[in-house]
Amino acid sequence: MAATGLTDEELQVLLPTFEKCYQFSSNPKPKATKKKKQRARGGGRKAKLLEIKDKLLFVLIYQKTFQLQTMHGVQFGLSQPQTNYWIHRLLPVLQKTLRDLGMKPERKGGKVSQLIEAQEGGANLSLDATERELQRPVNNDQQKAKYSGKKKTHTDKNLLLVNENTRKSSVFEQNCRRQKAR
Repeated sequence: MAATGLTDEELQVLLPTFEKCYQFSSNPKPKATKKKKQRARGGGRKAKLLEIKDKLLFVLIYQKTFQLQTMHGVQFGLSQPQTNYWIHRLLPVLQKTLRDLGMKPERKGGKVSQLIEAQEGGANLSLDATERELQRPVNNDQQKAKYSGKKKTHTDKNLLLVNENTRKSSVFEQNCRRQKAR
């Protein structure tokens, strides 16, 4: 639970859908020419993320910690390029899994107030916010949109709304640009 933020039961709920989405996303590409294999089946390098639960654990830990790819790869015995490959390979699968299970958080602020989660239980809502620092955009219009006016940084504000009755959450980014009074 400390590594992924999920209990064993929640992982078991995710696993079958994640496996289905992974198999759907990894359809083999047709080969242009069929050459005779040079080595016997089973030869070559052995996979580090062989089982589907290892792949799910790999991507969930990365999603929770967002550590350097080199350090994340060390935990699983992978090099940085292999780690990069698996992160980019598995993140879309995890997003599709969450979408299929109806667990993907809402990203648009205007829709949060219309969500069932916001209406259920009324007074038992918790709101938390943080600013995530961004690299300064090159385009002047984008710079103005992303400038927070605070600490001379360019940020996006991330808001988290949690319904304590249903334990469902909604996450959305809000532009931190301060409106000037005219």
